[in-house]
Amino acid sequence: MTHHLDTTTRTPSQTQTQTQTQTQTQRYKSVLGRFCTGVTVVTSLEDGVPTGFTCQSFSALSLDPPLVLVCVRKESATWPGIRRTGRFAVSVLASDQRPVGDRFARSGVDRFAGVEWRPSPAGMPLIDGALAWVECSVAHEVDAGDHTVVVASVTAMETGTARDPLLYYRGTYLGHEGRKAVT
Repeated sequence: MTHHLDTTTRTPSQTQTQTQTQTQTQRYKSVLGRFCTGVTVVTSLEDGVPTGFTCQSFSALSLDPPLVLVCVRKESATWPGIRRTGRFAVSVLASDQRPVGDRFARSGVDRFAGVEWRPSPAGMPLIDGALAWVECSVAHEVDAGDHTVVVASVTAMETGTARDPLLYYRGTYLGHEGRKAVT
């Protein structure tokens, strides 16, 4: 690991502001980490090659018309390619699919290596064994701090085999075995 010496001179005010910002960020994560979410994988085909990422910021938005939203980090290297296609699928992961969630959360790896999938009606990759999936077309995007909120029209959807969902709580995954330990 390479360490760089920070030779920037900071005033006491700048140092205090930086510390307050770090503390505020930690508190924000601690507070909102207590909200349990499901875990999904957002996928698409970019020039015929499957691409995707793990996403816990996914939600139903509207019944009429059917809309969903996905919140994507602006730093995402994957989203620009998906954006260009204008289409994507969201697979809702089951509790036994933690390795899939982990794989699609990593950078610099072939995320689809060893992951079984099949095409959606429009050809988007759907993760085999997912609890449910939706196929979407991008309706519009909203700038939101360090994220982009993607509003998408649902073009197709289906449920899979009923099982327990993979959950994310306080910075870690919860599968069936982990839920009993949460108090």
